[in-house]
Amino acid sequence: MPAAPAGTLAAHRLRLRQDCDIVFPGFRTLSPAEEFRAVADWCEANGVTHDQYGQGDLLAAFEGTVAGLLGKQAAAFMPSGVMAQLIALRLWTEVSGVPRFGMPHTSHLALHEEEAYQALFNFHGVPVGDRRRPLLARDLAAVAQPLACLLVELPLREIGGQLPEWDELQALKDLARARQLPLHMDGARLWESRAYYGRSYAEIAAGFASVYVSVYKGIGGIAGAVLAGDADFIDNARLWQRRLGGTLVRQSPMVATAAMRFEARLGQMDACYRRTLDLAAGLSALPGIRLNPAMPQTNMLHLFFDRPADQVAETRDAIASSDGRWVAGEIRPTDVPGWSVTELYVGDTLLGLDNAQVLPYFARLVGS
Repeated sequence: MPAAPAGTLAAHRLRLRQDCDIVFPGFRTLSPAEEFRAVADWCEANGVTHDQYGQGDLLAAFEGTVAGLLGKQAAAFMPSGVMAQLIALRLWTEVSGVPRFGMPHTSHLALHEEEAYQALFNFHGVPVGDRRRPLLARDLAAVAQPLACLLVELPLREIGGQLPEWDELQALKDLARARQLPLHMDGARLWESRAYYGRSYAEIAAGFASVYVSVYKGIGGIAGAVLAGDADFIDNARLWQRRLGGTLVRQSPMVATAAMRFEARLGQMDACYRRTLDLAAGLSALPGIRLNPAMPQTNMLHLFFDRPADQVAETRDAIASSDGRWVAGEIRPTDVPGWSVTELYVGDTLLGLDNAQVLPYFARLVGS
């Protein structure tokens, strides 16, 4: 029988996932109707009014909350992380006069943005460090060419949510300070990092001249990001936000969906990390599965299967059809023939399930 067209197969799998009673990866997601009812109730209870091109009490309060958590003078809400980070890079290149910045090999800018930094601003991105681990001070020391800034991703998604150890992070900050080189944080998943470090978000962000955080990854807003830094930096960032068409006439819907669950989601991160460690201990004992990292540093990790991606995906789909359990998200081939990989993010669903309820399904993915 010929294979189904890719679009048809993707649509079928989307329906399978939607029909499942339990989805293992991530936090529970409301339907559009449920989300809109929830945000309407929250807005009514909190007396929320619309902003006008980013000016309004809701946005100002949320931006202030995020800036305070990060220990920065000011913050600006933006419709996407791509825009927020491009603006940060633009500002640091203006300050330095150097159209060149450093970034990890697996940075979102390098892999998922169609070379936007080069196409829009003619910047040159310099890969720094080793693609298999977090950036370290010695990686920066090895860069001889001038940089406008160094982008540091905390944690690194493409290697399973890895973080540098605390002393390593401080050494990188110290070297950047000695070189008078601004550090910019890609903190799309910074909210997930505090549990491992056992430090406040402000302590983690100290030494970074600018910080981007997502308000939909981890937090669960429908879209959006926040860029934080000193007051002059954010004033200039707002100017570039306007130039790039990011000052939407109404931003309150995006902000409200993040603000209404912000405190609760942050409050769950420690429990999610503890659950990840427990789950990882069980997964590591299953034949045919390897973890990266072996000891998770956030509530996400990558699972490698000693089985081809199409076979793992077919087994996942069969489990969804028969048991109503969506065990894993996207399953991709790896560079090693016959192996495949998926990303597992531990949210509130897995908080309510113990290993005995979960591990047998992962064992089935590898044919056990």
